[in-house]
Amino acid sequence: MLENLLKQLDWGKSELIPAIIQDYQNKEVLMLGFLNQEALRLSLETGLMHYFSRTKNRIWQKGESSGNYQKIITINFDCDRDSLLVTVDQKGSACHSGSRSCFFRTLENNPATTLQSQNKPEENIFDTLYHTLLERKFTSSDTSYTASLYKKGINTICKKISEETGELICEIKDKNKEQIIYESADVFYHIFVALASFNIHPDAILQELKRRFAFSGIEEKNSRKS
Repeated sequence: MLENLLKQLDWGKSELIPAIIQDYQNKEVLMLGFLNQEALRLSLETGLMHYFSRTKNRIWQKGESSGNYQKIITINFDCDRDSLLVTVDQKGSACHSGSRSCFFRTLENNPATTLQSQNKPEENIFDTLYHTLLERKFTSSDTSYTASLYKKGINTICKKISEETGELICEIKDKNKEQIIYESADVFYHIFVALASFNIHPDAILQELKRRFAFSGIEEKNSRKS
């Protein structure tokens, strides 16, 4: 029966189908996500929304880390059978920024400042920083330091990582804890600029670190030599 439900949709155009997510009570649009067949199958089996992350390249359950689950109320599909409208009982915030809805930014008339963000609490600073850096790709280099780094190219970004790392090393040698924290933040920032330039979500780095817990550091080093 589950397979028959999946066959009602047109998967021929794309392996991913977009889904508009609404609050089932007030019909507020909470977010837009993408599902492949396995994500939809898991959503139907569990009654909780699952998505396919294009940045992390994996299936994830909404709320798996934050606890902000989405309990499915209804699922409708459009006349072309290639998009979904899902109403959910949203637990907590739908957006990773802490906002109830992902659509809290306003497009402004001034092209120099294309996007305006409201101040929202942050759930995951790495994820928030990553998506902010992605947005800066479309910001004027005259008003954004990050945009100026993207404009100058990867060689400049690499140079900044090297410079900031050198400053961090000096502070470590001087045993200045306050400056170690400050310079570490600079190093992290510029590394994230590099990651965002290649559309590599920081979760990919965390997953690699988790993978290495399975064996010792010596084993991991030796595996690189083969």
